[in-house]
Amino acid sequence: MDVLVSRPQFDSRSVAQGVPEKDPPVELEVPQPSSGSATAGYRSAKYTTGEWFSKYHNILQQASIDSGEARSVQRESRITYQDTAAATLKTQAEGTRLLGERLQEIHYWKSELQRHIERLLADTEALLALKTRLEKALDATEIPYAISTDNVKCRSRRLGPDLVRDSVEEELLKEVDLIRSIQALLKRTTAQVVSQIKTNREAKQTLELDWSDKYQAYGFDDHSGRHSNTSHDTQHHPSSATVQEQVCNRSSWTKFTQDNLSKAMQEEQATSQLRVLVEQMLRDTTEDLRVQCSSVDRAFSQRCVELIEAKTQLEMKLAQILEQIGAQERNIVALQQAIHNKEAPLRVAQSRLYLRSLRPNMELCRDETQLSLEGEVRQIDSTLASLHQQLSEARGSLSHLEESRMELEKDISCKTHSLFIEREKCMNHRKRYPTVSTLSGY
Repeated sequence: MDVLVSRPQFDSRSVAQGVPEKDPPVELEVPQPSSGSATAGYRSAKYTTGEWFSKYHNILQQASIDSGEARSVQRESRITYQDTAAATLKTQAEGTRLLGERLQEIHYWKSELQRHIERLLADTEALLALKTRLEKALDATEIPYAISTDNVKCRSRRLGPDLVRDSVEEELLKEVDLIRSIQALLKRTTAQVVSQIKTNREAKQTLELDWSDKYQAYGFDDHSGRHSNTSHDTQHHPSSATVQEQVCNRSSWTKFTQDNLSKAMQEEQATSQLRVLVEQMLRDTTEDLRVQCSSVDRAFSQRCVELIEAKTQLEMKLAQILEQIGAQERNIVALQQAIHNKEAPLRVAQSRLYLRSLRPNMELCRDETQLSLEGEVRQIDSTLASLHQQLSEARGSLSHLEESRMELEKDISCKTHSLFIEREKCMNHRKRYPTVSTLSGY
């Protein structure tokens, strides 16, 4: 059956179609299809010869136009991809160069961070050693403190007049106060060192975190720089080119690391100053303790010399007193014997006078004999009185000598006890005083 299609509207004239005019062909009588109202505006699938020529000429012309346009597009495409290839290679080379520079920059800052991390680590180790020295020095002060307080307690057991506030006691009290102040200073310094150690570790941790980030960034950038157009591990990441709002700029990145390094250098300087301070403080405290110890030892030695001298003088005086006591005792014995020797002559004289008093009447006269006997009795009585007086004085003197002997012996015993405390209890104990190295915390 015939297919009805809409009739194309075109000029079928040869002039309009660009076809050279030829003699019109003889049209054959072709039966025309029905052109009733049912087929109005439609035609059959068959074209005329003119339409056939016109159709393929149009196709040829359009193909020529398309071919020309294609050649133009090809020329432009060739220019474009050559230009873009060069630009892409240039951009890629610039990116690779910038990656190399970035790697150098990261490596520089990473090296700086590593250097200061090692410094902080060394400073922290040095501070830990100083902390140990301070703790040892603090422990070492316990021995001098115990020695000094023990010396004070021992000397409080001195007897009688020897319980005096002398130069030794003053120096000992100075030593006790000095040790207490040094202990307080060592505790404060130890706390300061511990605080600096904590600060150093915090600064070191900050640098380590920054170093770790730069280490990872260096690895990523190094891996990125090794990518090439022939690499097999590249792939598309369309969203990676999107600018992130929270990404820092280069100046902020540099300032962040510089601030961390500046903080680290401040702590390094503070550590260095603290170490110098602690070293000087340990030297000063050690020297102060040893100087005060020498002062106390000199005071002890001087006091012992004084005690020995006093004890020697007391012993010499005691020997003299003992000699005097012996002489006085012998004198008392002699006086008693003298008094005893006067009793017989006194009895004789008194007996004579008594018998002569019995003479009768006128015979009882005061003759020369009577006067002589009365004078003899008076003489003997006077002599006895004098002897008794001497005996009383001798006994009083002996009593005083005995008292002096007792005081001397008591004082000698007191000095002996004091010497024992000073030399045996105190000075021997002070031989355990720590050395300079021990007081310095070594």
